[in-house]
Amino acid sequence: MDDALRLIVGLGNPGREYANHRHNVGFMVLDALAAKHNLRFSKMMFKGLIAGGQIAERKVLLVKPMTFMNLSGECVGALVRFYKLPSQHVLVVYDDLDLLPGQLRLRGKGGAGGHNGMRSIIAQLGTEDFPRLRVGIGRPPGRMAPRDYVLQDFTPAERALLREALDRAAEAVRLWLVEGLDRAMNWVNAPTPQPPASSASVSL
Repeated sequence: MDDALRLIVGLGNPGREYANHRHNVGFMVLDALAAKHNLRFSKMMFKGLIAGGQIAERKVLLVKPMTFMNLSGECVGALVRFYKLPSQHVLVVYDDLDLLPGQLRLRGKGGAGGHNGMRSIIAQLGTEDFPRLRVGIGRPPGRMAPRDYVLQDFTPAERALLREALDRAAEAVRLWLVEGLDRAMNWVNAPTPQPPASSASVSL
């Protein structure tokens, strides 16, 4: 058993008014993970809401920064320094405008891509070399500003796609923990997605 701690960070904004926004899909993935693996968000640490425990016999901390999106790095950086974690043991889950709704992409490193939460984390960690799981939310319609679009709730049609995406994202995280980044990337980024190994679906 690999007993090294992994940090799984979901990005979003705290508060009930933001809960169902497209920008909060990182929080939604972590809620799905916690539900599947009987973990509870019960502790505050370095401005983050934490659920600690095990997923597939791997030690994990699920982290939802409570700083608001643009300052997410304050929480993540503090936790990484406190636990003395290598950046490769930090997985960040967040929304992406450039992917179709419900589409997933897993990468081992990369830039912020215009995402302010990721920009803050990169600045705090001093590196872009950490894995990230992007969850597609699609582009805004017409002339709508991206800032307004991400701060809207998912439409009913998008929510149907989101249910499947949350299941697949939870399975992607499990694969990353158990079989490593390359195996998880091969599964997530495959042209013809396979269903999650777990048959339990997420309710929205």
